[in-house]
Amino acid sequence: MNNYLIPANTKQGQLIFGVFRPFDLGLLASGVVVTLLLLLVVPLTSVAATIFTLAPGVICGILVLPIPNYHNVLVITTECLLFLTSRQKYIWKGWCAISDEKKQG
Repeated sequence: MNNYLIPANTKQGQLIFGVFRPFDLGLLASGVVVTLLLLLVVPLTSVAATIFTLAPGVICGILVLPIPNYHNVLVITTECLLFLTSRQKYIWKGWCAISDEKKQG
């Protein structure tokens, strides 16, 4: 009867813990390591120093935060930048369009 069932979460099977790509975990780990090193080096005497020290871990944590309909914030940010920096003039070559070759000949 040729009925095929494809699970809706097939992409999650390729991810670590069903959420993270290896790059995501590397990014998160590097942000946490930098934050821990800054906590050891920078004296936390002011609010500005505390924000500066915690910023790498918080930013990397936000970037790998999962959101609906996209993988995570990093992916949607990359997709938006790719859309904004790519060609914005789309050439229609559909069945109802008259192409340049037909106009000339």
